[in-house]
Amino acid sequence: MLWVIIALLPATFFGIYNFRDTHAWLLVIVTTAAAVLTEYIYEKLMHKKITIKDFSAAVTGLLLALNLPPTAPIWMGIIGSVFAILVVKQLFGGLGQNFMNPALGARCFLLISFTGRMTSFVYDGVSGATPLATIRANIEAGNAALDGVNSMDMLIGNIAGTIGETSVIAIVIGAIILILKGIIDLRIPGTYIVTFVIFIGIFGHFQNPAVGFFDAQYITAHLCGGGLMLGAWFMATDYVTCPITPKGQYVYGILLGILTGLFRLFGGSAEGVSYAIIISNLIVPLIERVTLPKPFGKGGEK
Repeated sequence: MLWVIIALLPATFFGIYNFRDTHAWLLVIVTTAAAVLTEYIYEKLMHKKITIKDFSAAVTGLLLALNLPPTAPIWMGIIGSVFAILVVKQLFGGLGQNFMNPALGARCFLLISFTGRMTSFVYDGVSGATPLATIRANIEAGNAALDGVNSMDMLIGNIAGTIGETSVIAIVIGAIILILKGIIDLRIPGTYIVTFVIFIGIFGHFQNPAVGFFDAQYITAHLCGGGLMLGAWFMATDYVTCPITPKGQYVYGILLGILTGLFRLFGGSAEGVSYAIIISNLIVPLIERVTLPKPFGKGGEK
């Protein structure tokens, strides 16, 4: 968990710098602290072993903060942290027992409860749509999908969005750290991204005939936009909520890619990563049951 925090620092520091005209830095600190404090108070009151030193609560709080708009009020980060730790994690038995990613569960809770604030984005002091929202608006208006969208800005992170999702470069640096340390591998994120690219490459044309099959610029915009990269490398790979079987991890990644593509292209929102991961989390027990290796030898299959 400590290495996950270290790997998230490039995206965190870039987000704080990128949205320096807001209170992004304070939101990150308070949301993370609220998650740790909630876990401590609950375990103290319930006379359970204090587990804040395993850094899992800190990871949850930091991930939640990185999934919030930089202009979100501080109280919203606190409410989200309490929901993530208390409802999604501790009431289901604590670390290892939660059925969905706590940070994403809290983000979806906040998105449903405070839709306006969670979908209001400011960049460089100006309110505006995210690149994915711009693409969706262009398609609905009959304009070229990529009008007003700069893929290089999306890659670097000079765009509107949540605190931690904008810079693909910063996220990939963190992902490389996790891979080199052996904390994650390419099964889930690799399968997720490849499946998503195939889905977008094919069905993007059916949504908007002006976009060709496997249009490189269109696919790049979708890969760099929204929470896909942050979700693929840091949340879909959560040990507790992803399959433990190798085949199951591939199935899980394929499901994530399909659901994300469906939500983005044909859903009511321009984004879809959070809901795709949560729904896939709920299906993990079934995936593991289907992909569990058959036992051989004495007491097993002959």
